[in-house]
Amino acid sequence: MREFVSHSQQQMTIEVYRTSVECPEQAKALVQLLRSYFPSSEINFDLDDCDKILRVKHWGAPAGSISEILIERGFLCEELV
Repeated sequence: MREFVSHSQQQMTIEVYRTSVECPEQAKALVQLLRSYFPSSEINFDLDDCDKILRVKHWGAPAGSISEILIERGFLCEELV
């Protein structure tokens, strides 16, 4: 699921993913990893949701493939559209 909000000629994009991340330690490590790739993004997990939601907010064009990074580390990661 992507949401767009216009701001000063840039758009904020919110990407939402279903994941297989189960525990807070995994989520914390993945947030740190993703922030190293996307330092200006806001990244968080909602592990209480049945889909173990990952949300990524960023300004401008998407910087890369979030799902590929998680899949390479053995997690399910599917963008909700």
